[in-house]
Amino acid sequence: MTRLTVANLAGLKAGVRRPAYDRARLTPGIVHLGLGAFARGHLCEYTEDALELDFGAWGVTGASLQRPDQRDRLAPQDGLYTLLKRAPAGPELRIIGCIGEVLVAPESPVALIARIAAPETRIVSLTVTEKGYCHDPATGKLKADHPDIIHDLSHPLAPRSAVGIIVAGLKARRAAGLGPFTALSCDNLPHNGGVLRGLVRDFAALSDDGLSQWIEANGAFPASMVDRIVPATTEADIAEVAGLTGLEDAAPVIGEPFRQWAIQDVFAAGRPAWHEVGAQMVSEVAPFEFMKLRMLNGAHSSLAYLGYLAGHETVAEASGDPVLARFLQGLWAEIIPTVPAPQGVVLADYADALLARFRNPAIRHRTWQIAMDGSQKLPQRLLGTIRDRLKAGAPIDHLALGVAAWMRYVSGTDEKGAAIDVRDPLAASFAEKAKEAGRNAAALSRSLLGIEAIFGSDLPREERFTQAVERHLAALFEKGAKATAASLSA
Repeated sequence: MTRLTVANLAGLKAGVRRPAYDRARLTPGIVHLGLGAFARGHLCEYTEDALELDFGAWGVTGASLQRPDQRDRLAPQDGLYTLLKRAPAGPELRIIGCIGEVLVAPESPVALIARIAAPETRIVSLTVTEKGYCHDPATGKLKADHPDIIHDLSHPLAPRSAVGIIVAGLKARRAAGLGPFTALSCDNLPHNGGVLRGLVRDFAALSDDGLSQWIEANGAFPASMVDRIVPATTEADIAEVAGLTGLEDAAPVIGEPFRQWAIQDVFAAGRPAWHEVGAQMVSEVAPFEFMKLRMLNGAHSSLAYLGYLAGHETVAEASGDPVLARFLQGLWAEIIPTVPAPQGVVLADYADALLARFRNPAIRHRTWQIAMDGSQKLPQRLLGTIRDRLKAGAPIDHLALGVAAWMRYVSGTDEKGAAIDVRDPLAASFAEKAKEAGRNAAALSRSLLGIEAIFGSDLPREERFTQAVERHLAALFEKGAKATAASLSA
């Protein structure tokens, strides 16, 4: 089959959207670190939209920080790739053209630093996952003893870490008499802009205090909140895209139609017209992060546990179950009063949009995958909301069922007696507690509530919470997930 390239775009099948601007005039303005599927399915599509609406010097240079795989897939395609959006009504296909080049940091760190330091580069964005920040998540501080940080301090012209690369670029710009670029984190990291600013400043101070002060005084590190489901691309996806477009594409991206991007509007040297194509430019991003954490993530986890126990493999199946859909509505009714509405958002409408996203049958989000690492997720996704509701003297029945469903899940066997593959840092401890308690809901709930790293020292003393959890857990053992959820709306 013919490969996707600029020269072969005429071979695309009808209905495939292609770049609506003169790509030959595209010049780089953004360097993106960590050119994975999410960046290409989120930031690059927003940038593509902005280029079509208001063309400017906003081409993207992608940078892979570890392996050449992405470069090797995209270079033979002139940087083009297909974005396949899986909508319930059918697939939507688009060729994204904003990537002009892809660099591989380990192969040519000097070239990457030079591109970042170039006058035309005005934004350096990144999606490197939380671990790529070389920091302590609990404090947000730089881990000066991290192997990559130690390496980068000793080899400033060949940095490995995103922080080291950014500082190297800023140092070169300062030496050339240029102003800083904007460093824009697009990772799911609370207060990501402030965290990145602190890490870059502190890294610079380890070798050049003057540079650190210059960054603190002049740098721009806007916070952002990103949201889109972009599953990993499979060989089956690649074959499907080829069939739908008529061209072979080694690097397609699969995503849901929904997307959201809230960005703190603080930029050092301009930005694309993202605000004209759906991005929300705001003064404070924290309310959007808080809303997503409680309403999306909290509901996702609760649905995953109940859905798995009820025999649903995917979120779409679980949320399509009328009983569990009613549970979600009741859950959101308890969550919404604890969430200050972000600028321009109606929380009830946001909940409706979440349910529609959950129900998209074209996106296969497995309940088992979402159920992973519950000990790390519950404190932020559900327990903070429960504390707020208890303080207000408000009902917590649906929230408590979410916690009880997690307990029932980590007990290790499903409703048919089959073993559950519980993936969690505390899985061994859960298994031991479940073995000791058996199906005794009171014993199991007391034992799990005693894990202070999850529940703190306060919640186990809140009788309204502990009694509700124990009651729901007993019902889950006796009647099952669907019957227990149904009883809340009876």
